[in-house]
Amino acid sequence: MLKNIPPILSPELLKVLAEMGHGDRICIGDGNYPGASTARDANAVFVRADGHGIPELLDAILQVIPLDAYVDTPVMRMEKMDCDKDLPIPVWDEYAEIIAKYDGRGAKAMGSYERFEFYRQARTCYCILQSGETSVYANLILQKGVIK
Repeated sequence: MLKNIPPILSPELLKVLAEMGHGDRICIGDGNYPGASTARDANAVFVRADGHGIPELLDAILQVIPLDAYVDTPVMRMEKMDCDKDLPIPVWDEYAEIIAKYDGRGAKAMGSYERFEFYRQARTCYCILQSGETSVYANLILQKGVIK
């Protein structure tokens, strides 16, 4: 056990976060996200966080790694498809609040990818973290910054 480490971060996930360097990215997939197959296709590390939602994971991760200050949007979410354009996604507001706690850019640090571009980008991530998040369109990609 370690002091000052959020208990939601498993030893396996802590190891991955420590291994990641500046510019490396981690995809946090919701419960519907094809995490195992994406990780396999990308030759990425696959970590499960069953039973945990993305807001809790995002908050814990941002306590131990910085977001990349050298890119405009180090947090990227998946956009809704046209067929879901009227579907509210309240978890996005939660993300903006959490990001603002750890990054001075606040919500401006978060951008978005079209759904299939998100899948393509996820295949370039160092790690795919499969959560138990039940919200749809809750997927995120975080780009790690420099620890100064």
